Amino acid sequence: MYNPYAYEVHEDPYPVYARLREEAPLYHNEELGFWALSRHADVLAGFRNTDDLSNRRGVSLDATMTENAENTMSFLAMDPPRHTRMRALVSRVFTPRRVAALEPGIRELARHYIERFDGPRCEFISDFAGRLPMDVVSQMLGVPEADRETLRKWADLVVHREEGSRDIPTAGLEAALEIVGYFEQSLADRRDKPGDDLTGALLTAEIDGDSLSEREIIGFLFLMIIAGNETTTKLLANALYWAWRNPDQFELVRNDPSLVPAWVEETLRYDPSSQALARTSSRELEWYGQTVPADSMVVLLVGAANRDPRVFDHADVYDIRRDTTDTMAFGHGTHFCLGASLARLEARVALEELLGSFAGYELDPDGLERVHSVNVRGFSAMPVEFNK
Repeated sequence: MYNPYAYEVHEDPYPVYARLREEAPLYHNEELGFWALSRHADVLAGFRNTDDLSNRRGVSLDATMTENAENTMSFLAMDPPRHTRMRALVSRVFTPRRVAALEPGIRELARHYIERFDGPRCEFISDFAGRLPMDVVSQMLGVPEADRETLRKWADLVVHREEGSRDIPTAGLEAALEIVGYFEQSLADRRDKPGDDLTGALLTAEIDGDSLSEREIIGFLFLMIIAGNETTTKLLANALYWAWRNPDQFELVRNDPSLVPAWVEETLRYDPSSQALARTSSRELEWYGQTVPADSMVVLLVGAANRDPRVFDHADVYDIRRDTTDTMAFGHGTHFCLGASLARLEARVALEELLGSFAGYELDPDGLERVHSVNVRGFSAMPVEFNK
């Protein structure tokens, strides 16, 4: 029923999610060797239960990623107390004030890319949504402008999955190694002069004499380039897509730009960038009369939970005026996404600038292309024509 590698699922997973919630709230895919929870209450409880559902093998089903989880997922592949220590050290420098201070720069970048559109036309991913988050993250990390396009291409390759493949493709694995090697060299160049960006702050972060190892810093930088870039790119395009598909909702936000944050939040609920996050069972667990053996992969289906009608009335309706308090687009609990405030800030500012520059827009449905990924949902191509 549910195959996270299938391209048809990438195109529209929500009918499958609806069947899972009603017919198989604990679903077992014997062929691929994982279990999946799809109801909101179960996904929420799964995020909270760090004792029984471990992060030690990371959040992906891909065998290569689980085997190398600590090198590529930073504290996403750690449990307390190691996770608590790592998060505390990173939080010491990745502060709300540092994030909030980025708003003027994000706004300037958004205007810069809008001004570079070919008249009213653009390829939204390559001309805007893919560039803005990479620039923001890169500026935070001190990545030179000349290197950013290469890093973005590597990040795209890490996320992409070939049809029929059940693991990260060779090109993706090579790209992951390139990213790790890039940051190894960057840290080597900075050891004596860390600088005042986030990378420099990580090199000097300390709590009671404890500091981050080079391996831990590289893992976090890798995570920022992948999660901090890809998911925000997908959020921006998803917001544009669903407002286009629901013109009454676009009219609401066009007439009242104060609703932009609500536009972002409903997009995060309705079609989140991060659809599925894996965990590993620490012991035998039971749901719905079935036993999940110890050391099994258990997938928490965020995309399904966010459309659960037990929590959200008319859950399959895109409604920017709804209460989205119970969304789990950024996870929950101990592993709640550290970059959630940054993603929300980038999306809000970008959409505000687009609204302020254009009266409306049309997408070219024939030019839309989906990303093919186990965890991430969004577009790799989106031709747009804006109206003045």
